[in-house]
Amino acid sequence: MNLFMFVYMYMYIIGILSLCLVHKHVFMCLLSLEFIILSLFLLLYYYLVSFNFEFYFVLIFLTFSVCEGVMGLSVLVSLIRSHGNDYLKSFSLVMC
Repeated sequence: MNLFMFVYMYMYIIGILSLCLVHKHVFMCLLSLEFIILSLFLLLYYYLVSFNFEFYFVLIFLTFSVCEGVMGLSVLVSLIRSHGNDYLKSFSLVMC
C-alpha cells in the first residue's frame, strides 16, 4: 500500500478516536464526524484515481456528506435554541 493510503487510514482512526473520547459538546462530535467523512472522501478518491474509475460516485458522496453536515448543524442550532448550550449532559436524549 502506498504512503497516502496509510495517511488516510490514520486520519480515519484518529477521527473515530476523537469521536469516542471527546464528547462533551455536540459541536465537537459534529467536527469529528466531518473529519471522518473527509478522510473517507480522500480514501475513496485515492482508490478511484489509482484504478482509473469514474468520479460520479465521489460527487454523490460529497452531496450526501454536505447534506449530513447541514442536518447536523440544524440539530445543533435547534438544541442551542431549546437548551441554551451544546453540552451533551445538559439534556436528556429522550425528549418529551
